[in-house]
Amino acid sequence: MNAVVKAVLRVCLLLVLAPGASSLWGADEPPNVLLIIADDLNGYGFFDGYPGTLTPALDALKASSVVFEHAYAAAPLGEASRAAFFSGIYPHRSGAYRNGADSWGEAFSVFESMPERFHRDGYTTFGAGRVPEIDNPQAWDQVVFSGGYEPFPGQGDLLAGGGDRSWGVKPWFGPDSDFPDTVNADALIEFLQHGGEKPFFAVYGLWRPHPPFTAPRRFFDRYAPDTLEPPPGYREGDVYDIPDGARRLLTARGSRWLRSGKFHPDKWRRVLHGYLAATSFADWNIGRVLAALDESPHAANTIVVFWSDNGLHLGEKNHFGKATPWEPALRTPAAIRLPGNVNNGRVVQQPVSAVDFYPTLADYCGLGPANPLRDGLSLRPLLERPDTRWRRPAISTFGVDRFSANDGRYRYIRYADGGQELYDLRSDPHEFINLAEKPDSRYIIGKFRQWIPQRYAPDLGGRDG
Repeated sequence: MNAVVKAVLRVCLLLVLAPGASSLWGADEPPNVLLIIADDLNGYGFFDGYPGTLTPALDALKASSVVFEHAYAAAPLGEASRAAFFSGIYPHRSGAYRNGADSWGEAFSVFESMPERFHRDGYTTFGAGRVPEIDNPQAWDQVVFSGGYEPFPGQGDLLAGGGDRSWGVKPWFGPDSDFPDTVNADALIEFLQHGGEKPFFAVYGLWRPHPPFTAPRRFFDRYAPDTLEPPPGYREGDVYDIPDGARRLLTARGSRWLRSGKFHPDKWRRVLHGYLAATSFADWNIGRVLAALDESPHAANTIVVFWSDNGLHLGEKNHFGKATPWEPALRTPAAIRLPGNVNNGRVVQQPVSAVDFYPTLADYCGLGPANPLRDGLSLRPLLERPDTRWRRPAISTFGVDRFSANDGRYRYIRYADGGQELYDLRSDPHEFINLAEKPDSRYIIGKFRQWIPQRYAPDLGGRDG
């Protein structure tokens, strides 16, 4: 039996065995979708990446969801990552590599966004918080108070090296309603109590735990700052074996680390304290929204997707921030809760990408192909059979000709000048030892190189931070 016949038989078998979306949970109507997106949430709570991180709502969500252990951003910057998530298109094909790019303008208009598609197919689309295309009537029926990263700390609470008022830490003594995340959660909770007659597609886009690290005081009080240690992924001198392309990235963004990191342990503890407090605050709001859904008439027929746009370095690779090709910036918490808690608590080990979520939701909601030019693949086989083999690595790009990929065991990175990195994440999860120059790494690198884009779309502009 040749390979083509075998492939056809496998596809036919999957079609026979895979149940219809509604039959999975005994509903006949299309499912609702609740999409919750955090901003700059790394794996400190979600993946036990930092001991003692308190995220009870996310812990409960993971227990009732399929968790993606190796989900990755398509770009290590929030706006570029979100453009890929909501379009299903890789940055190297769209040109949306950076923050501030015209992601949904004329250059990007050939790609129908996720909310546009749900809106066109008759869903009530509701956005609260940081959501794309806020002013597009073809995307949203209703967008409520969006806000931003306020409240900002005062001048005396800013940290050296930030360059703007976002790099600061402050426990907040004002009301919770000073934070857009709380106001937006309140609006979504009210929506969930009603919902309407049509199926809905609702997005809750949080602004936390992105800096500034302000949060209600009670979340700071959950942690003792004097006991905070450097994260497990930190190692002094870790960057000795990285190529010049990587060094240039760190140098361009190194002021925060040099002025409030390694040489200033008290400031570093403040950063960690603020991030942990902001993470627990985000978790609290997420818990409120999930509780409202579970108490609503829609609980039994709503797909819940949780995702973060990118991760964040808090000392790993001697760096504060994102905008790097390594695990701390690219690995994203992700979980999908199907109605009926199908496969609840199961963990998918295969690497998946931000571009895969749009076709997944289109598949389950019966929308057909997410985009005629899409790059993503439906995650339905993994959701229904978490041990399914997945042969494609998770690909990320950071500008033209800077490529990073993870196949579930190795991370490979290639820079525009030809510099390379290779890490065995099974034995070296924090990417301490670059194996790229080892002779026995050539075969592994060769397998990754076939995934390097042959063409990069022109850069739509923007900024690298």
